[in-house]
Amino acid sequence: MLQSSASAPRARAGRQEARRRSLWMMPMASSSLGRLVVAVALLLTSSALLCVDASVHDYAGERFAADGNAFVLHGGSEGVYASAKAAAFIRFEKVAFLRTPESAAAAEVDGNRTATVTAVIFEAGDRDAVGGTDVSVTGGRALCCTADMAKLGACTEGAATYRARNGTGWPRVLAASFLPGALEAAFPDETVSMARTGMYTLLFVHCDASLAGGQVDARGKTIWKNSRGYLPGRMAPLLPFYGAMSLAFAALAAYWFAQCARFWREVVPLQSCATLVIALGMLEAATWYFDLAEFNESGVRPRGATFWAATSGALRGAVARVLVLAVAMGHGVVRPALAGLKSARVAGLGAAFFAAAEALEVSENVGTVSDHSPSPTRRLFLVLPVAALNAVFVYWIFSSLSKTLNKLKAKRMTAKLEMYRRLNNALIIAVAVSLGWITFEVHFKSTDEYNERWRAAWVIPAVWQVISFSLLCAVCLMWAPSQSSTRYAYLEDDDEEEEGEGEDEDTRPLIRPGPLSYVDNWAISVSKDATTVILRTDSGVYTKAAGDGGKRV
Repeated sequence: MLQSSASAPRARAGRQEARRRSLWMMPMASSSLGRLVVAVALLLTSSALLCVDASVHDYAGERFAADGNAFVLHGGSEGVYASAKAAAFIRFEKVAFLRTPESAAAAEVDGNRTATVTAVIFEAGDRDAVGGTDVSVTGGRALCCTADMAKLGACTEGAATYRARNGTGWPRVLAASFLPGALEAAFPDETVSMARTGMYTLLFVHCDASLAGGQVDARGKTIWKNSRGYLPGRMAPLLPFYGAMSLAFAALAAYWFAQCARFWREVVPLQSCATLVIALGMLEAATWYFDLAEFNESGVRPRGATFWAATSGALRGAVARVLVLAVAMGHGVVRPALAGLKSARVAGLGAAFFAAAEALEVSENVGTVSDHSPSPTRRLFLVLPVAALNAVFVYWIFSSLSKTLNKLKAKRMTAKLEMYRRLNNALIIAVAVSLGWITFEVHFKSTDEYNERWRAAWVIPAVWQVISFSLLCAVCLMWAPSQSSTRYAYLEDDDEEEEGEGEDEDTRPLIRPGPLSYVDNWAISVSKDATTVILRTDSGVYTKAAGDGGKRV
């Protein structure tokens, strides 16, 4: 009996130590899941390195697409800041178009007609000056002059049509012609200066049906520069913004690391994970800043920096969501660790979010040198998986929080309950603000078809960064390392009281099960020295010594 009574505390202490050690092990994904994430990252890396453009608008084999009664190649679209102190311009460098020998032979058969490619540069406010109205054309607007329009004397049939703004010389028009038998039409190396701030677009247009169907390839490049540098106008305000975000992350990191150094013995695993999120946020903000700064100074966007900035942002988002979900489930606070299957599901959801966010970030940022909006269909294809996974995270987080709060209420863990209530309130505010900002973003983009509000467009991604950073600050303030950090760590015994700063938590269950069953037969006796009470039942023998809990023999 004495041997059994002595071994019980040792076994109990061993179980408690093993569970405390399990706090230092975060849930790990399976090996197959890890290989999948690595493969996706390598695929995206290789595609980024192969598909990146320079900051200039480079035309390497692009072809014209049919647009109404014309054939159009989009040469670029950027917000340009004009100033009397610094030049803003578009420079043509070796821009040429090559046609196939078959199309040249067809032109000879047709009387050696001269085919002309026209470059039209216009500001968004002058878009109605490009093209003319003709009811015979689908959509009612024709970029090429039709016979009916020519009869009115408004243009020359078969040529690109535009209307000059009075006294300004805009839109600016350049032309290059395929001479009879020639395979190349080249633009002169010319610089077009901008004296007015605006969103400018360059279109290459031709009206010759013999050059349709991919018969013409573009070569060369145009260099766009505004008075503030080479950054496109919508990106330019993001340079100082990411500089400010880098300083903000540095201040948060200084506070957090100081607390960790001061109370290093009290740091729990969840706080170590928060350290990882802060480090990834610092890396993301700093990488974006240096990427944009290099782009602005040299005119060449560093593809490696852009890729790693996008990757660090996607990774930070995935880790932060997994961390909040693990906390909502009570990992390390209410329970020692997540169960194996649940751990795999959390890790799988995080890996899926990282892959989807990485694809979206790389597609939107790596190689982007234009303020021209990407294809809505392609962007929608990439945005939908991220939105769906975000919805899954939000639902799972709040449902887990509800269960954890109920469990803490039942166990009367007042300090932990208050901490989780603050976390719940912070998440509700963040989700409400996010939903409101999504509504504003959809309205902003749907009502700005021609990018006329380009100077305010940088606010859209900036606010998302601020929302994420604010939530991280709230979590760090609530969960900062302190002398009482370990009071939030999981303890094996629910009836063990956790001492805090002037507060004792009652962790006892509301109903304590007794050692006896209602159907047991039982008998009580006292030891010879009258120091121990012995209880014999059908289910076992129990002893009760003075000042000791009941021990089963």
